[in-house]
Parts: sequence; C-alpha cells; structure tokens
Amino acid sequence: MNFSVLQFPASNCDQDAVHAIRRLGHQARMVWHKDNLPPGTDAVIVPGGFSYGDYLRCGAIARFSPVMQSVRQFADKGGWVLGICNGFQVLTEAGLLPGALVRNRDLQFHCEQVHLKTAAADTPFTRRIPADRPLRIPIAHGEGCYYADEATLAELRANGQVLWQYCDSEGNVTDQANPNGALHNIAGICNKGRNVAGLMPHPERACEALLGSEDGKWIFESLFEAGRERPAAGTP
Repeated sequence: MNFSVLQFPASNCDQDAVHAIRRLGHQARMVWHKDNLPPGTDAVIVPGGFSYGDYLRCGAIARFSPVMQSVRQFADKGGWVLGICNGFQVLTEAGLLPGALVRNRDLQFHCEQVHLKTAAADTPFTRRIPADRPLRIPIAHGEGCYYADEATLAELRANGQVLWQYCDSEGNVTDQANPNGALHNIAGICNKGRNVAGLMPHPERACEALLGSEDGKWIFESLFEAGRERPAAGTP
C-alpha cells in the first residue's frame, strides 16, 4: 500500500508515522500542507504534533490547508484516512469526524502509556486487532478529551462508530482508566462510512518492542489487510 502522511508546519509525528509504515513493509511519503495528495494514494495519515502551533485551538488552522481539500475529496470517494492525536483534532475541525477534542479535565498535559479496548471490530482500522485484547499505546496530549452532544453520542453508539475506549489492563472501561475525561472513555471514532477514523493515542509509537509495545501495529495491519482486498478508492 501507498500511504501519504501529511506534513503541516509544527507537525512532529509525521516521520514517526512514515518510519512505522515502512518498517511494516509498506510505502509511505510525506505530503506538504500546500500540495495535493499524489496519484496512487491508498491511505492518508494525518499525524500528531502541533500544527500551526495550535494557534486559536488545536487543528483550527490546519483544516484550511490546501491539502485538506484534497483529503476531503479523497475521503468522499471512499479513501481511507486515519487521524492520530493532532490529526484527530484536525479531522473534527474539518468536519470529517463528529464531535470535538477539548482540554483534559485536569488541565494537564498527559504523556503516558494507556490501554485501549476495541469497541468495534468490523472496520478497516480494527479488523486485525486480536479479540478481547487491550492495546497498550502511548498518549501525548493536552486537549484529548472527546466531547459531543448527547444526540451525537447516541448516534455514534447506535452506528458502532466508537472504535476504541480507554480501559484498564484487563479491558475494563472505568473512570480511573480515563486519562483525559473523554465522554464514555472515547479514545477513537470513525465516520458513518467507516473510511475515516481518528484516535488520540499514538499507534506509530507502539510498533516495535524497543519502544515498549508493538500493539500499535495491529491498527496499521488492519489497514494493510483491507487494502489487499480492494484497489485505491480515493485518487486516480
């Protein structure tokens, strides 16, 4: 598969994503925020970092980057898009995912390992994750508290759009396991079409044992498997 990893001013996880994808045996290239997605893109990664210095609010300026128009067109055609941390924030600001990411409930920046329960196993982002196995993946954010109104939350649950929830090491979804106060412990969601997803934890930082966990690779492996079953949908 060919991955396009976006690069905004002040992105700092773009090279991490490229490294992880290449290490897992696939192609990845960075795409500058003023450019369009290159032909042949199979999937897009909107990486973590502090795009545009998080001015105004996280992701608020990045949503207006020229490349995001290309990403929107790609997604509208069914192309796979994964937003990680700041990338999740960008996707909500751009309206490609519902809800918003607001300040952590303790108003502190959290950089730590967390556990994730996979709440929906039938998506291109989760299909390879072993059943009933909590993932151990790091977070690094100050605005990771997922928020949405009750109608949106009900719709997410009804449609199976909640992909990951914060949990303890045994897979129990508890308030103690919630690092940022996210409603319903939501760590990641997808759109109705199941081709756009976002999560606050960093799977690209958990793809090799040297980093303390290899659990993040299951998210990328899910996309790889989905990619083997169909050609690129979003670009000519």
